[in-house]
Amino acid sequence: MDFIDKVTVVTGGGQGIGRAIALAFGRCEADVAIVDLNIDAARSTAGEIQRNGARAIAVQSDVSVEAEVKSAVSQINGAFGRVDILVNNAGICRKVTVMDISSEEWDRFLAVNLKSVFLWSREVLPGMIERGYGKIINMASSAGKLGGVVAGSHYAAAKAGVICLTKSLARYAAPHRICVNAVCPGTIETELTSAWGEETKAAFAAAVPFGEFGTPEDVAGAVLFLASDSAKYITGEIVDINGGLIMD
Repeated sequence: MDFIDKVTVVTGGGQGIGRAIALAFGRCEADVAIVDLNIDAARSTAGEIQRNGARAIAVQSDVSVEAEVKSAVSQINGAFGRVDILVNNAGICRKVTVMDISSEEWDRFLAVNLKSVFLWSREVLPGMIERGYGKIINMASSAGKLGGVVAGSHYAAAKAGVICLTKSLARYAAPHRICVNAVCPGTIETELTSAWGEETKAAFAAAVPFGEFGTPEDVAGAVLFLASDSAKYITGEIVDINGGLIMD
């Protein structure tokens, strides 16, 4: 797959799965905008893409704040002229019981994990509609189907919302030849899982038919496929990437 002359935005692209996605687009010669609250992490990802010969910029933004989203999209349009592909990857996660979630934490998790998908999609859709082309890929989670295992109920609820929002956006955008899909990673080897300890990791890996965790690159591969012309007739789809943990 190549994405020459395609402008891709990856929110939360400074680390983890988002970084792997951004780097994968860079290797396929896309112009990549890495959006992250941590600007140093975003610059690190952008720098690696640039060293590999593609164009990339780092943009600082709180993805849940409307004014910052508008400002970020304006910066991206100024640098690259448009947005062809949007990957709504930014998110926060914490293992916590229902009784230990404060109202403030609930609101923050819903804002970062769900509201941000709405804000970013709403901001880029007009340009995509005008050009009759666009791809939006949203990061859901197996937690949005299972109710959360190593994640709090606020995270799981937000990701379930992402699944439904993806389908709503897909129905709206389809007449304009814009594809909106989501991916649902299961247990992926990231900074979060590295802190679990070997015993906990082994227990969770044993619950996966593949017997092991996935990698950020596994998720990136699915995102690239959905963003490619090979998936031009796929929209409203929720793709599981979990080694067989959920089969539906």
